[in-house]
Amino acid sequence: MATDLRVLDPAEWERWYGTLEVAFGGVQETLGSRALMEALTEHERSIGVWDGGRCVGTAGAFSFRLTVPGGALVPAAGVTMVSVAATHRRRGTLTSMMRRQLDDVRTWGESLAVLTASEPPIYGRYGYGVATRDLRAEIDTSRVRVAVPEEPGGVAEIRLRQAEPRDPAVRKACEAVYAAEVATRPGMLARRPGWELLPVVDAEKELDGASPLQCVLAERDGEVVGFTLFRNRPEWDNSGPKGTIELQDLHALDPVACAWLWRFLAEIDLTSTLRVRNRPVDDPLQHLVSDVRRCRLTVRDALYVRLVDVGAALEARTYRTPVDVVLGVEDAFCPWNEGRWRLTGDAKGASCERTSDEPELLLSATELGAAYLGGVSLTSLSRAGRVREARPGALAEASLAFGSDPAPWLPHGF
Repeated sequence: MATDLRVLDPAEWERWYGTLEVAFGGVQETLGSRALMEALTEHERSIGVWDGGRCVGTAGAFSFRLTVPGGALVPAAGVTMVSVAATHRRRGTLTSMMRRQLDDVRTWGESLAVLTASEPPIYGRYGYGVATRDLRAEIDTSRVRVAVPEEPGGVAEIRLRQAEPRDPAVRKACEAVYAAEVATRPGMLARRPGWELLPVVDAEKELDGASPLQCVLAERDGEVVGFTLFRNRPEWDNSGPKGTIELQDLHALDPVACAWLWRFLAEIDLTSTLRVRNRPVDDPLQHLVSDVRRCRLTVRDALYVRLVDVGAALEARTYRTPVDVVLGVEDAFCPWNEGRWRLTGDAKGASCERTSDEPELLLSATELGAAYLGGVSLTSLSRAGRVREARPGALAEASLAFGSDPAPWLPHGF
């Protein structure tokens, strides 16, 4: 029987989401998480593939705003909940959904599509490039100390306060800190109504012996300037306590507040390990610890970016240094992007238009996606044979201009 690809009917959400759960191992989410996902699902932006009465493929697209270099919030399709039933693999189901979805994103007038990948090899063939990475750590807090910089003269001291993570007033204060940070770092997502519940939807749940979610606020003059969300996993052996702190979130408005929160986490009684799973690759923690070797730092891929409209996307961000370069773009999956584009820009703005001039840098949409947020250099991609220079000097000019300080970061999944 032929399959049918169509927009998700809200009445079919349970079967649609059940297909996703089975594809990811068959373990049902908690009622709280499931209810939140149903509330956040944008049905008109979600699609399913049906074989008779059975859903065999799922894909959605949240309507996000993503911070890009220069601080602008750019509309972006947050590709999510993608799955194909095991019985329907290698039949073109995923490709048909990716085709429909990118056509839709273009129709919606959104120049970017972004996603996090369950497996890295999947999405490169559709033009997505790894644009951000996250830093991970396993810190031996029995051997590592965290330094705190001095406060500037006349500035009030930081005070730490335990708080209930689900308290509406606490959530409001934490969201204000998060929102203030969004504009300062590429890759962050401005949270729409409802998304503020994501960090605490299962706050009361114990995970394999870990505590319910805990929250500590950093305050200065009574104002919240930082917060952390974490779980405590207690453990004992014959020599005594050796618990683990598992960090979920840490956001702060200034370096001192940030350092105090890190020190607090590293010095919680009866623990000897601080487990960190998602931090920016330029996190100041690396410079606050007394022994970085005992932090077991690792890095992994995070946000994948796809330029749906090359001209609009490259005009939406600014550039660290002046750039004037003709890009020869290959894009077989979105052929409207194929061809030559002249990019001119600086720290104030940019223009990217079609041109008949000879290309000076040759690359595909995947490389453009990787370099777009400034965390992956064009020079590095060139050394891997993925960007070719046709005009001497064009690579160095463009690579410097595309860069970003601070490093791009996706604080949470979707």
